[in-house]
Amino acid sequence: MKANTKMHLRKDTRAQVGIGTLIIFIAMVLVAAVAAAVLIQTSGILQQKAQATGKQSTQEVSSNLMIKNIEGIRAKDSATDMAGNLSLLKLNVGLNVGSSPVDVNQVVISITDGTATNNLIYANNAKTHGYVMKDFSASNNASVNLNKLLTATQAVPGDNAKYFFTAEKIRDEDGSFSQEKPILNTGDLVTLYLSTVASADTGFTQVGSLTTTGLKDSGLVIGPRATVNIVLTPEAGATTMADFVTPSSYGIRENVQLYP
Repeated sequence: MKANTKMHLRKDTRAQVGIGTLIIFIAMVLVAAVAAAVLIQTSGILQQKAQATGKQSTQEVSSNLMIKNIEGIRAKDSATDMAGNLSLLKLNVGLNVGSSPVDVNQVVISITDGTATNNLIYANNAKTHGYVMKDFSASNNASVNLNKLLTATQAVPGDNAKYFFTAEKIRDEDGSFSQEKPILNTGDLVTLYLSTVASADTGFTQVGSLTTTGLKDSGLVIGPRATVNIVLTPEAGATTMADFVTPSSYGIRENVQLYP
């Protein structure tokens, strides 16, 4: 054994380098974690927006009203005394295959006779003009509302015939359609009524099976050889258009098939 062994402490800085590397590593991990959190949050937001956009796009493409047929009715006093123009249009409307439900309360119908144009909203829509149709009834009485469409007026916006349309259900298996909340689902079939009473025909007392007085001028004149364009614009989805030319003579017909 060596009695005089001397011990020396060696200066070593590698431990300091190791701590610095650890600090940098931890900082990189923290930065990566923050970046990952931001990316995850951003991807989540983008996914939600993509889903919403896809849903809206699908709705825009698939939601589509379908006009089955259009019939015109002439006002009359008797079987031989009838108006020279069509006084009421009946549009039988359903939904296309795969369509989403359509709220008829938000549908806008534009109709033109080549000279005048009426933009019509559903009778229970109070958002556009600030008022529902004058004397509108929400008690599922479609004939009452049709009567008021043809005869009633109010200070704002004016004659019902120029600003509103009414509806009546034909087939509604799920009970979704009412006068107050007219929701149209696939398989449903309804009739939309558009007043086309001309100023020269306001004195007649009967329109179809409806006996009434005081018809209001719609501003439209749909006589023989008239070119008519009708556009149905739902809240979401594609617009539906129907163009037709009325017959050269109505003859003694009270009901005139117009479309298709």
